[in-house]
Amino acid sequence: MFYIYLLQSRIDEHLYIGYTTDLKKRVDEHNRGLNLSTKRYGKWNLIYYEACLNERDAKRREKYLKTTQGRRMLKRRLKDYFYEGRGKI
Repeated sequence: MFYIYLLQSRIDEHLYIGYTTDLKKRVDEHNRGLNLSTKRYGKWNLIYYEACLNERDAKRREKYLKTTQGRRMLKRRLKDYFYEGRGKI
């Protein structure tokens, strides 16, 4: 499986979208500071993920979710999470 995931920083609520084949390992790497892109934002919570059977589909989906339109779609999809206080924007 190929996973597209959304992380939220526990420090400043920064959002990060990524792609991996081993979701648990990848989240652990983010939390241990092994990713330069996310290291400065501290610990992360996994708040959303999607799974694909095809790698190209997963990469295409990740690319879309990183666009303004894709981020808006994610925020609408997770509306209750963001607007009920658990994950402020």
